[in-house]
Amino acid sequence: MNTKTLIIGAVVVAAAIAGAYWAGLNRNLESAGAEVAKPTQEKPQSEGPATRDLTQVMDETNNPKFTHFRVGNRNVKSIYAETDTVWVGTSGGVIRYDSTTDDYRLFDVRNGLLANGVFHVSRWTEDKMLVGTYGGGLAIYDENKDKFEIYNVPEGLADAFVYDVLVMPDGDLWIATWSGANRVKGGNLSDPNAWETFTVENTGGGLPNDWVYGLDLGKNGEVWLATEGGLARFQDNRWDNWNHQDGQGAAYELVKNDNSFGTDPATMSSHHARQKVEMGLEAVDTAYNPNYIVALEVDASGTVWVGTWGGGLARFDGEKYTNYTVRDGLPSNHVFMLHEDLQGNLWVGTSHGLSRFENGNFVNRLTTHEGLFSNTVFSMATQRDDLLWVGSFGGVARLQL
Repeated sequence: MNTKTLIIGAVVVAAAIAGAYWAGLNRNLESAGAEVAKPTQEKPQSEGPATRDLTQVMDETNNPKFTHFRVGNRNVKSIYAETDTVWVGTSGGVIRYDSTTDDYRLFDVRNGLLANGVFHVSRWTEDKMLVGTYGGGLAIYDENKDKFEIYNVPEGLADAFVYDVLVMPDGDLWIATWSGANRVKGGNLSDPNAWETFTVENTGGGLPNDWVYGLDLGKNGEVWLATEGGLARFQDNRWDNWNHQDGQGAAYELVKNDNSFGTDPATMSSHHARQKVEMGLEAVDTAYNPNYIVALEVDASGTVWVGTWGGGLARFDGEKYTNYTVRDGLPSNHVFMLHEDLQGNLWVGTSHGLSRFENGNFVNRLTTHEGLFSNTVFSMATQRDDLLWVGSFGGVARLQL
């Protein structure tokens, strides 16, 4: 996202939910609402019992299907679930939770990360995890060595702010940053010649915007990229892109009365003010940009799903878009998370709760009333067919279907 000031510790600006999300998106951190790391003089954590940073709360929901886990004043932007282990990426570090032993461990700047803000966590190899950080580059955690290795701008990373990482079937790594996208051939991170950077400039506008938020693999091996200026596809060394002019996101007239965020992002940062002009949104004074893709998911059939900032949910079949908004049953037109579970169901996380999309309808809407930790849903993972983990601001909800 251009000021990259790292602020310490447990600092949370008491803003509305929109502010909490912008916290994860804005580089202009003085106006954001996230807690991010600064250098600390504390000693690294010692070996021994795990840090009890993920606090289980058993009796809050009165719903036996849900269990809550607190993470403090932090956004949970990424969850990666394995058979017995759940990795939780927060704005205060990564938490590893062993669901068989109920043990926890926190990884942050005290034991190897360069920044506590984490936007992505996933497995790379049998013994290595990928961690994308907010200002601290790409961190590789070696479980055997219990050690992080950091790859940053000097190594070839386009930007120290890493939002997503995609492992390709051929071993290539794609990395989404806020100054373009990287491809690392063969995943050879230590080889300078393996690194490539794609930007608006060097792709001739094929990548529509340098702020890349999401990556996913298409059915035919293509790479889909979510940017602040629209959707891009890289296939056979060719770039294609689409945005609101091509049908992505609902028109402002259709959603303006359902927009629950009354704050104009242009008043919060110079970037959003400039973006507003570039996107032709000068007449809009609320949080709306249908070009801005916050969430991306390519389902098993190859259909591309796009969650926009105020323009609702968009379905793209490779040729045309179909848009869904609050009027169609979507909980909110601000879509923060998309996740296809092991049964092929698409879950949609928004600023007003979670819903499942089924046969053209939004069903099983879940909010704090039903048992979510928070109505602002940022991340999700499936551990089993019947066990889902949902990340939000302040905590995680475990849902037993």
